[in-house]
Amino acid sequence: MPKDFLEGARDQYDVVVIGTGLAGMTAANILGRAGYSVLLLEQHYKLGGMATWFKRPGGHIFDISLHGFPVGMIKSCRRYWTAEIADSIVKLKNIRFDNPQFSLTTSFDRVDFTRLLTEQFGASANKIDEFFDTARSMNFYDDQATTTGHLFQKFFPDRTDIWRLLMEPITYANGSTLEDPALTYGIVFSNFMSKGVYTYQGGTDQLVERMTAEMRRNGVDIRIKCDAEKIFVKSDRVVGVQVNGREIKTRAVVSNANLKQTMFRLVGAEHFDKTFADEAEQVRLNNSSTQVYMGLNADERIDEETGDLLFSSTAPEFRTDLLLSRDITSRTYSFYYPRTRPEGRPRCLIVSSTNANYSDWSELSDEDYELSKQDLIEKTLDHIERYVPKIRERLDHVEAATPRTFRHYTKHVMGASFGTKFEGLAVSRSLPEQIRGLYHAGSVGIIMSGWLGAINYGVIVANDVDAMLMKAAGASSPPPENTPARE
Repeated sequence: MPKDFLEGARDQYDVVVIGTGLAGMTAANILGRAGYSVLLLEQHYKLGGMATWFKRPGGHIFDISLHGFPVGMIKSCRRYWTAEIADSIVKLKNIRFDNPQFSLTTSFDRVDFTRLLTEQFGASANKIDEFFDTARSMNFYDDQATTTGHLFQKFFPDRTDIWRLLMEPITYANGSTLEDPALTYGIVFSNFMSKGVYTYQGGTDQLVERMTAEMRRNGVDIRIKCDAEKIFVKSDRVVGVQVNGREIKTRAVVSNANLKQTMFRLVGAEHFDKTFADEAEQVRLNNSSTQVYMGLNADERIDEETGDLLFSSTAPEFRTDLLLSRDITSRTYSFYYPRTRPEGRPRCLIVSSTNANYSDWSELSDEDYELSKQDLIEKTLDHIERYVPKIRERLDHVEAATPRTFRHYTKHVMGASFGTKFEGLAVSRSLPEQIRGLYHAGSVGIIMSGWLGAINYGVIVANDVDAMLMKAAGASSPPPENTPARE
């Protein structure tokens, strides 16, 4: 008989969390710590969503997605997870840029960027300070009509080289483009500029293992291979979920699934006000990406001067259409040295990431799809030769992932790496006004940055759920302390 992955699960929980991305796990952990009964559902056999990993023979452990985040991640992990997790977050040493307009290495903080912009790019010190101060002052309620392109043109008119320096890392961090609202860029950029770029030393396998242990300590009932099939709504309020064919009652649902999947597949458009549903239909999905994972032979090492992150491009200037084109011109390389996973086997790994359109991969036949993946691998290996000579001779393992891969494993609509564009945030936040007890936490253009944004959105939604449940119980309580602060 097939295994019952819900064996022993209760018939009713205070909260059901659908999906174990960082936002879902954080919400589940906070609510479990507050004493609520929480059921956490994951349709895959591994937790983490896009912040997970996979293993290959030879001791290779690959993080699914590239990661770099602001220093605020330390505070958020210490407060909402554990000191052990926070203490494993370390600063990346060398962020490199190499393209036809410039080549440089930076620590990626305000002091070093100011030095580079004045000494190498000849920009006015006053304009640089004004730009940084403007980005730092941006908040969620600013004018959304001003685009990032407008912002750059105002402070550095027609200086596409400066635009490139300022833009490429943030595109990597949250999928922003020149055409998106400036605030989606400014808040992320200013957070990184605080103290540079950080990563988790130990790898996502260790991170998720520690998060799982903490959730279990807080009483969260974690279930893998449990696919949420439906969210039940009665009299405009959540009453339960259907998972693996079984109905489980609940007072609140936090969906960490894609916003559109949550509304139109799990709940159903008929349960929302028509105007609201129409507004949600217009929310744009963010782009997806391709990855090439490269594991070097056991005795091979890469000079750490190669960098931790390398933004490399052959395009003459930064353009959104070139970033998304199948004719790849821009690649972000993440280099993993033995110190990245100090408790594992000493291996050097490289992950190449490129922005991509789902439509360029979704309609290919199986045969053409495999050929296109191999072509992606070969062209990436050709390109990285300039940074890691004789790469093919030094490789033990190589494979590729595409938007179809992410769609398959995460069920993200169109494999969207960052969920929806910024307008999805207002829809996501308004779900409880439409259906009492229905919440969404995930990548909806939340504008802090990938991992940090996801964790902090999980905190925000957990506070909302707590307030609703407390009110429903007729109890009074002081304002919740779990409010993420900008760094």
